[in-house]
Amino acid sequence: MKTDNLNYDKYTFPKEVFIMNKAQQHRSDYPYEQHLTHLTLQGKRPATIDAYSRALRRITHQLDKSPDTLTTDDLKRYFTQLIKTHSWSTVKIVRNNSLFLFKHVLQRDWR
Repeated sequence: MKTDNLNYDKYTFPKEVFIMNKAQQHRSDYPYEQHLTHLTLQGKRPATIDAYSRALRRITHQLDKSPDTLTTDDLKRYFTQLIKTHSWSTVKIVRNNSLFLFKHVLQRDWR
């Protein structure tokens, strides 16, 4: 099947592919924007903001959840897989970002 001429408006995705509606996208966008705001207000360097925002996008995409619905159990599952496939420095960036997200944006404890 050729994919270069696909009309994505008419393409039927398999059930396991999640497509957000506008309300779900807004719910996901707001915490992400708050995350960027908090990183900037904390005086984080542009490279840190970039790494942390990529980490958040990766987590939410992999878990198929909005940032504000993430739980520590979700993150434990995510880290179990991440440790197997990525370098320790990447794992530390994702961990530090997750701690930052929970403390400053979600204002929840990470246990």
